[in-house]
Amino acid sequence: MNILNFPFDTAYNTAPFSKIENAHFLPAIKKAIQTAKDEIELIITNKDQASFENTIEALDFSGSELDRITSIFYNLNSAETNDEIQAIAQEVSPLLSEFSNDIRLNQDLFARVQQVYEKKDSLKLSEEQKTLLRKKYKSFARNGANLADDKKSVLREIDKKLSRLSLTFGENVLAETNAFELHVTSEKDLDGLPEGTIEAAKQLAESKQKEGWIFTLDYPSYIPFMTYAKNRALRKKLALAFGAKGFQGNKFDNQKNIIQIATLRHERANLLGYKTHAHFVLEERMAETPEAVFSFLNDLLLKAKPAAEKEFTNLQEFAKDLDGIETLQKWDSAYYSEKLKQKLFNLDDEKLKPYFKLENVIDGVFKVAYKLFDLNFEEIDSIDKYHKDVLTYKVSDDKGEMVAIFYADFFPRPGKRNGAWMTSYKPQYRLDGSNERPHISIVCNFTKPTKSKPSLLTFNEVKTLFHEFGHALHGMLANTTYPGLSGTSVHWDFVELPSQILENWCFEKEALELFARHYESDDTIPMDLINKIKESSTFHEGMQTLRQISLGLLDMNWHGIDPSGITDVKGHEKKAFASTQLYPDIPENCMSTSFSHIFQGGYSSGYYSYKWAEVLDADAFELFKEKGVFNKKVASDFKEHVLSKGGTEKPSELYRRFRGQDPKPEALLRRAGLIK
Repeated sequence: MNILNFPFDTAYNTAPFSKIENAHFLPAIKKAIQTAKDEIELIITNKDQASFENTIEALDFSGSELDRITSIFYNLNSAETNDEIQAIAQEVSPLLSEFSNDIRLNQDLFARVQQVYEKKDSLKLSEEQKTLLRKKYKSFARNGANLADDKKSVLREIDKKLSRLSLTFGENVLAETNAFELHVTSEKDLDGLPEGTIEAAKQLAESKQKEGWIFTLDYPSYIPFMTYAKNRALRKKLALAFGAKGFQGNKFDNQKNIIQIATLRHERANLLGYKTHAHFVLEERMAETPEAVFSFLNDLLLKAKPAAEKEFTNLQEFAKDLDGIETLQKWDSAYYSEKLKQKLFNLDDEKLKPYFKLENVIDGVFKVAYKLFDLNFEEIDSIDKYHKDVLTYKVSDDKGEMVAIFYADFFPRPGKRNGAWMTSYKPQYRLDGSNERPHISIVCNFTKPTKSKPSLLTFNEVKTLFHEFGHALHGMLANTTYPGLSGTSVHWDFVELPSQILENWCFEKEALELFARHYESDDTIPMDLINKIKESSTFHEGMQTLRQISLGLLDMNWHGIDPSGITDVKGHEKKAFASTQLYPDIPENCMSTSFSHIFQGGYSSGYYSYKWAEVLDADAFELFKEKGVFNKKVASDFKEHVLSKGGTEKPSELYRRFRGQDPKPEALLRRAGLIK
């Protein structure tokens, strides 16, 4: 019997990880596709006239078995993959693409959806139902339901190709990340590096039966090396390897892949009647048009660039005075920024890290969630994990009612992609009188404990944990009827608001005192360090803003234009970066070929949304600052109008209901120290 038969015979209906074998996935997914097709067939053959309940609602609940199984599969492909899973993904991906097209291009199903949509004004629907109806109708219209049969076939082919190309792109980036190691055998080459980083590199070398120390392109190894290693030549070597992923003319080269992805996305948009892929994507975002995004990014650029150029000049002069560096290069950036930051604020991550033991930070983020939203987190061992490092929790409210199941996976390992993300194994929804609670996960890549030290986080990693936990709260506190509108199923440029607003608590004394305690002495973080964290929070904000703008512009220059004339990936990228460039270009490096966010991770035409959401979060947090960072009324309003509502209404409406006004960009510029 396939263990992935549905529902699962487990505590809280959680994923039965320990019993799943790779061989289970393909047959289970094929069976679930057939079940979903049968559910669709029942909607189409229903003899009753099409209604909201028998068509729109039935459609949203259809395919739930397939969604559960594929969420397990793709989450494992990101967090615990291997050659076998990747091979299955290549096989499964076109099947799922074909299935989703079978639905979106099904004329009989669309006819029923259209019948309900055309009488929407006469139906007594709630706001949530109106949103679901509009979303379902649009999902057909925007995906080819109105196309002639021959064009539908073209669309199917494009989607299959895109599905495969995106997987290949990600596999290539992972392969290049894993393929490189910097093997250091001389102790003097470790000069400047923190003790914990050296110890972790030693352990890695030992695990590979090698002498010395090994540094990799995984963030917990790469970032400390680039920030602290005195050896400029080795920093350069590591930086060049990092920037060359997918750009080395080998079998993992991504240049052709991204030109094909951009071209196929453009063709798809044209086929559906849109000028570019960005026009297609942004129609369903807060920004609405590419023009609005370009205008937003260029307006920010205008305000941030003078500050960024001034910061860069100061950094260049500092590096020259300190070490005689004539031309500041990208591999000098983190190193001299950290040195300058230490000089200005006498604050470096090594001073802070002892106060940020991972277990304490986890406890801290739980305490913040309790003080704001009355959530309790209880670690449990009654549910399965996909890896021994994963932590599992039952989340409940103050009445003891279960709110969610929460998984947390914090350490890097082979088979786990870089970065940090939140995901879901089961959405929240209401069915047959029951409020089904969600299963939410966050995945990060923090430094593992060593023989002599626990996992101590940099302040950036603390922010990352709070960020992903903000996404998790959006999923956990969902309280909607329909799974298709639940949790993080919101406009893409709204989805980062809950994650980014939570980062603000990392800078607040009342929050830091809850969890920032020295891992040896248990002393609370001193007030002067808290003040320095706040003072230094706007350090190089101009340069960081410019960096985010540059990536947003790169994304729009791949997706907001006709890419058919692009033959030189690097040349195209240079043009996109021209207005934001500070450092000399590195000919052998290319950002696009490993820009997983836009070529694999769903951010195409959406990378601007990080900055867009920062405007929302800065404006929203000003209200918390005004009323008190743990003010129950403000927190309750945020939960009620933002976190629990998912995508049930337009985000601009939800935000106005919470804040009482539209967001003001000045709040972000004030917080960033770019205006007074």
